[in-house]
Amino acid sequence: MMHRRLVFEEPVSRAAVWSRRLAWFSFAVLLLSLLLVRLREPSIEGLAPVVGAYVIVLAALGLAILAFIRIWQSGHRGVGMATGAMLLSLILLAPAGYIALKLMTKPALADVSTDIDDPPAFSRSQAALTARTGRIPPDVPAERRRLQRQAYPKAVPILLELPADAAFDLARRAALGLGWQVLETARPGGRSGAGRVEAVARGRILRFSEDIAIRVRPRVDGSRIDIRSASRLGSHDLGANAARVAAFADEIELLMESR
Repeated sequence: MMHRRLVFEEPVSRAAVWSRRLAWFSFAVLLLSLLLVRLREPSIEGLAPVVGAYVIVLAALGLAILAFIRIWQSGHRGVGMATGAMLLSLILLAPAGYIALKLMTKPALADVSTDIDDPPAFSRSQAALTARTGRIPPDVPAERRRLQRQAYPKAVPILLELPADAAFDLARRAALGLGWQVLETARPGGRSGAGRVEAVARGRILRFSEDIAIRVRPRVDGSRIDIRSASRLGSHDLGANAARVAAFADEIELLMESR
């Protein structure tokens, strides 16, 4: 007579199952919310779907932690599910952690200029105002500019041993080479002798816009280029404008080397 041996398996932790489901759901919601932000006109209110998606990510992470506790206490199965949910949640939270780090380590600036005493002014022409949706970046108080000097010591004027006209051509080519939308230009000359390039730069992911003003002035021994980059949203740019100023300086250097 044959006897069947019954094998009882521990049930799967429900917390582990739901943590995995919630993690993948939060992934889908986050992708959709980022797509909505890219398609709409950028605004602080428009980031609400992204914030909501991260609330779901945190919930999935919390469920994964709860699943580990339940599995430890009861011996239920589902360690793989909980581990996958935790890893996916941590990956999704990485950009938020990066932003939090920038908020803590960078000064609350949204406007960076290589000339903190006399920053390049933004054009008030109809074309420029239309491109900026009527916005004119406000002046930054002197004490805020001094914070910039401490945080971004490399944001300095670009001095070239070239005539102002040649420096202007380099500045315009550099803006176009960086993928910025050039709105209008004015060659050096006139009463002030300065040339200028007005442009708009957009982020790669959320497509937030930053306004760019480039000024080219003649000097006795060449020319001087100053650049100002200002964010349209919020009071903290997370270092983006300083990075854009540095990228412009690097592009000018590359163009000089290729001359």
